[in-house]
Amino acid sequence: MPQDAADIFDYYMNVVHSFAEERMITMPNKIDFIGGNTKRCLMAMALPMIAAMFLNMMYNLVDSLWIGNLLGETAYAALTNSTPIILILTSVAMGATNGVSILLSQAIGAKDKKRTESLVATSFCVAVVFSVLVTVILELLLPSILSALNTPAETYDMAYSYLSVYVLGYIAIYLYCYFAAVLRSFGNSMFQAIAMLTTTILNAVLDPIFIHFIGFNGAAIATLLSETICLLFMLVYLKKKKLFTFKISEFDKSDILPLVQKAVPSVIQQSIPAVSTTFLTALVSTYSITAIAAYGVAGKLEIIVFYPAMALNMVLTTIIGQCVGGKRYDRAKDYLKCALGYGCGLLVILSALVIGFSKQLSGLFVKSDAVAAIVGTYFLIVSVGYILNTVTNCYLGALNGMGKPSKSMFLMIFYYILVRMPLAYLLSYLGFGLNGIWVAVLVSHVVASVAAGISGTIAFKKRTSTT
Repeated sequence: MPQDAADIFDYYMNVVHSFAEERMITMPNKIDFIGGNTKRCLMAMALPMIAAMFLNMMYNLVDSLWIGNLLGETAYAALTNSTPIILILTSVAMGATNGVSILLSQAIGAKDKKRTESLVATSFCVAVVFSVLVTVILELLLPSILSALNTPAETYDMAYSYLSVYVLGYIAIYLYCYFAAVLRSFGNSMFQAIAMLTTTILNAVLDPIFIHFIGFNGAAIATLLSETICLLFMLVYLKKKKLFTFKISEFDKSDILPLVQKAVPSVIQQSIPAVSTTFLTALVSTYSITAIAAYGVAGKLEIIVFYPAMALNMVLTTIIGQCVGGKRYDRAKDYLKCALGYGCGLLVILSALVIGFSKQLSGLFVKSDAVAAIVGTYFLIVSVGYILNTVTNCYLGALNGMGKPSKSMFLMIFYYILVRMPLAYLLSYLGFGLNGIWVAVLVSHVVASVAAGISGTIAFKKRTSTT
């Protein structure tokens, strides 16, 4: 039996590896994206990433399920009012670290060891400083932000207390996303799934205990603890396995500007959907508490159909980044086609399940017929938009991998800020109510897929014509 923390970790990892071997699951440290079989390499990277995303979904759903069932509709509405800020914070972390992945993947693809070590060291220092600053600023500005979001008086205090605790864990969230991005750049996505499994189990166990003894804030405390443990788990893994070299002496201030240049567009790109959700939440808040709760439930269920697309986006960023670094644009095209085929096929199945069982699934969060009715209508209207969103994310991932996050950013601004938000407000203003807002969501998905497809095709043609 294991005696200390290091032994426990080794014991746990041996169990995981034994499980994998028994089922012929490979856990590669690195994948040869340039020389290996396209479909196998994509699946080896994508499947653990999709699994990690679904585990992340379960992790996020735990708070919602316990709060909705133990504390009721008002508490769930308070959580919904908190969600846009959480989404933005998560998006910033994923976007900034995805920017790191763009440069790092290209350096690895080009087999530039010195550049790789420099990027790892420099990006880590930047990640620590940035996450600390964001945490301090958010704690100071929370009251103003909640007021700007039209948070109802009935839920304001609960939302504020939840977020004030949640924000304290942002450093752990950001650094976890950072190390996950670094691992992806080296072709290792399996450990992200293992780390998320551990964290999800912890959160599921701790949530009801802390909610029972502390109340609404207990969910935030449980989340804070599980996030911190997840980060520590990843750090121990990295130290034990030594998958890449980390030398603080390789810090190079000249790398900061390129990192920022890639990270800022990626942050904006990832954050724009959250900004849109924030705007729509504020718009929906003008209707009723029931409408807020329903929109929150719909948002939680949407994660089921959004996360696989997001996973493919991040996977393609890494894979195509390495192919571009190795000047193999033909391989990059093959990976994109493969991702589109598999991704759309998966989303047809997932979309049908979510739409078909939306009312039943709604009851898992809030036992309200009125909420379930709104949720059901939402999914009926949006429906095909989820498949189109997969197409959009695949092309955006390809653009990111080609080192063009700014192009992806402008596309996101176009169909979220210039299409979805104004159209939602207009249709709501004209008297179409909540259904008008849902139609705006669908239209934006249609516009997004067309615009991303055209932009991605043009970018590939330009790349191949210059080689």
